[in-house]
Amino acid sequence: MDWAALFAELTKGVLGLASEPGRILMMAIGGLLIYLAVTKEYEPALLLPIGMGCILANLFGTGMGILNIKTVPWVSPPDADAEGLGLFNVLYQAGITNELFPLIIFVGIGAMTDFGPLLENPQLALMGAAGQFGIFGTLLLATLFGFDIREAAAIGIIGSADGPTSIYVAAELAPRLLPPIAVAAYSYMSLVPVIQPPVIRLLTTKRQRRIHMPYTSRQVSRATRVLFPIIVTLVTSILVPLATPLISMLMFGNLLRESLVVDRLSDTAQNALTNIVTIFLGLAIGGTMVASQFLRLRTIGIFVMGIVAFVLDTAGGVLFGQVMYLFYKHVLNKPFNPILGACGISAFPMSARVVHQLAQKEDYTNFLLMHAMGANTSGQIGSVLAGGVVMALLAGAV
Repeated sequence: MDWAALFAELTKGVLGLASEPGRILMMAIGGLLIYLAVTKEYEPALLLPIGMGCILANLFGTGMGILNIKTVPWVSPPDADAEGLGLFNVLYQAGITNELFPLIIFVGIGAMTDFGPLLENPQLALMGAAGQFGIFGTLLLATLFGFDIREAAAIGIIGSADGPTSIYVAAELAPRLLPPIAVAAYSYMSLVPVIQPPVIRLLTTKRQRRIHMPYTSRQVSRATRVLFPIIVTLVTSILVPLATPLISMLMFGNLLRESLVVDRLSDTAQNALTNIVTIFLGLAIGGTMVASQFLRLRTIGIFVMGIVAFVLDTAGGVLFGQVMYLFYKHVLNKPFNPILGACGISAFPMSARVVHQLAQKEDYTNFLLMHAMGANTSGQIGSVLAGGVVMALLAGAV
C-alpha cells in the first residue's frame, strides 16, 4: 500500500482549506445564511439551500464544485481543484444559464397570487410602476462606481425585490455578477421588514400613516379573472417582447389558479413543483459562491448598490404615494394612504404585510391589507416589465 498517497488523499481537504483561508470565510458566510434562515426565518426556503451550497462549494476536492472553466463565465483563471461537471455545475447548466429555474418558479408564484385586490382597485397598478424607480436610479449610480452599463442594470434590478427576475436579467446581461446579485436579491428580500419601515416613516407623517381607506364593493367576475392573465401576457409581449418569458410564466400560473378547472395542476405549481425547483435553484446559487471570485471589492459594491436600490425603490413608491394622496385629497375628495406606495416592489406578500402592520401600529383600527395586497401584486408585474425594458434597452450594449 502506498501510504504516502493515502496520507496525501486524507489530508487534501485540510491542506486545501489551510492554503486558501478565503474558503473558510465563505463557509462562515454560508453558515450565517443558514443561521438567518433557521433563527430569524428570513426567506428560509432559499437562504437555507444557498447557505448549504456555499459551504459545499468551498470544500476542497469534493467533486461537487461548479468549477468548469469552459462553461462558468466568472471562474478564471482555473482553480487548483477544478472539478468539471460536479453536481452544482450540472444544476447551474440545467437551470440557470438557460433561465429555466426562474421561469418555473414564476409559474408557481403566479399560481399563488390573487390579483383580485388589484382588479378591484386598478389605480393601484400605478404603485407597481412607481416602485421600480430605484432600478434606474441605482443603474446610474452603479456606473459612477465603475460598473459597465450592463452590469449596472443587472445590479439595479436587485431593487425590484424579485429574486427570479434578478437572476433572469443578470444571467442575460452580466453572468459574471450573477452569484452576488442573486444572493443580494434574496437576502434583501428577506430584510424587507427591516429596510422599509424607516424609509416609510421618514417620508410620511403620523397623520398620513393613520389614514383609513374604505374597501370597494366591486366584485370581480370569473371571466375577468380568466381574461386578465391572457390580456396582460399579450399586451406585454407586444410592448416589451423581452419580458415575455417572465410575464407569460407568471400569468400562466395565475391562469391555472383562476380557471378553476385544473386544481391539481395549480396545486402542483404552488407546492411540489415550486419546492423542488427552489431547492435546485438555491443549491445552484450557493454553488457559485466560490471564494476566489466572491471575495472581491466588486462583490461588496454590489451588496452596497443592492441596498441602495431597495431604499430608492421604497422611497420612489412612497413619494408617488404622496402625489396620489394630494390628488385624491384635492381633486377626488377621497382618502388615500401614501404608505401604499411602498408596496410597489415585488416582495409579495411581505411588503404588503409590512405596510399593513405599520398602519396598525399607528391606529389599530386601520386595515390596509387588501389595498396593500393590490399594490404589491402590481409590483410583481411592474418588476417583470422593468426587467424586460432594461434588457430591451441594453440588448445591443457592449
